[in-house]
Amino acid sequence: MSTPDEIRAQIAATRAGLSDDVNELGEKVSPGQIAKRQVGRIRGSAAKVRDHIMGAADTSSSTAGDVAGSVHDAVSNAPGQIKQQAQGSPIAAGLVAFGVGMLLSSLFPASGAEAQAAAAVKDQAQPLVEEITETAKDAAGNLQQPAQEALESVKSTAQDAAETVKNEAESAADEVKNQAQDAKDTVQQHTGD
Repeated sequence: MSTPDEIRAQIAATRAGLSDDVNELGEKVSPGQIAKRQVGRIRGSAAKVRDHIMGAADTSSSTAGDVAGSVHDAVSNAPGQIKQQAQGSPIAAGLVAFGVGMLLSSLFPASGAEAQAAAAVKDQAQPLVEEITETAKDAAGNLQQPAQEALESVKSTAQDAAETVKNEAESAADEVKNQAQDAKDTVQQHTGD
């Protein structure tokens, strides 16, 4: 049979083991760690595809069809792999989808029409930005004078209130002083009689 000290030591060891297991499990399922793992997997997959494409472009035996087929295979298999890797974690799935979108958008340069549309929007927005800026400056200028007047009014009211409080305090002090003197006189009259 075990001694109480041995039992305590076993309980402490079990607690320490459980604590380590809980901490390890918490680390594995934390959203930050899941996101890091998913980003690492996406970067690894992207690097493999890039290396495969770049390597295929460097070798003379590879053809453009082989490269296109490899990219097609990688893209067509990606949804299944992503679903399998991100199952049960919507944050990780969102990060994976974002990463895939960023990867795909970086592969395709902006078209001429997109660039022209962006320039046109910028050109059309410029007068609006200038107009809003001018309106804001005018509004600030128009509000400056009323704000100054309001500040002066508040300052004047505060000074008047302070003067009134001072006068009332002096009056109350005089009244208390007079009442105290009257009370003193009354006490002296009664004690002197």
